[in-house]
Amino acid sequence: MLDPFDYKEPACALCGGEAFYNYDPNKQQGRIPVDAVICKLDACLAREDYTEGAWILRYWVEEAQMLRDRRGELSVQNEILGLSRRIGDKVWGLSAVSRCLQLIAEIGGEGLLSTATILLNAATTCKAFDQPERALSLYDKAKAVYEKELEPNDLRFAAFYNNLATTLTALARFDEAEENYRAALKVLNRNNNTQPDRAVTLVNLADLYAAKDAPEQEIELLLQQAFALLNEPNIVHDAEYAFVCRKLSEAYGYYGFFKQARDLKERADAFYAGA
Repeated sequence: MLDPFDYKEPACALCGGEAFYNYDPNKQQGRIPVDAVICKLDACLAREDYTEGAWILRYWVEEAQMLRDRRGELSVQNEILGLSRRIGDKVWGLSAVSRCLQLIAEIGGEGLLSTATILLNAATTCKAFDQPERALSLYDKAKAVYEKELEPNDLRFAAFYNNLATTLTALARFDEAEENYRAALKVLNRNNNTQPDRAVTLVNLADLYAAKDAPEQEIELLLQQAFALLNEPNIVHDAEYAFVCRKLSEAYGYYGFFKQARDLKERADAFYAGA
């Protein structure tokens, strides 16, 4: 009796044994170096080289797909979510949202803490690119996992409350938005070295107050409190601090705080010049 090895055409000339004749096109063929990719990306972000950062992510997405490394690709797509928001690339960002959801389903990652954080990132991207209703369903899925897996004062809850609040603000659900901003501040206040995040939350609250036509004095007080946090002597002047200064300088300029806006811009410029 003939063995299949005697008559079947080989599927892959580089494979051996059973795989030589029964090549599985869906089987993972290798892994991309996720940690090294993220390290290279972080180096680009530290010097505001978003063009190089985007090239790195696009390259490694293709490599992951070629190797059928779904988990590796998911990690890279998650980084694309964040970078697409920084550079305002709506098409790239929303494409990454869809691909992340597809990959999570393919690897059976629903309900995991790691994928819940990706869902949070995807939701934030949806909100950033004018799909707040779509974002809410993703926030709900992330919240269910966070409440099951995390301690109440885990910093990931602060990010969750903050980002959900911005979406609720966009939907004019102001009372719910403020409740979530306050919840974010409560978590941040219980953790060390959170001044930049607290400052961002206070400025977000100022935006909320402006959206609901609150008195100008209340808006100014929030902006003053945020600026004071960024001036605390023990604050760490790292890439995250520089990014926050750059981001908030625009907000202070919008509200007419031109001196503070210039000061924050100069701090960001000084950091990136030396990066």
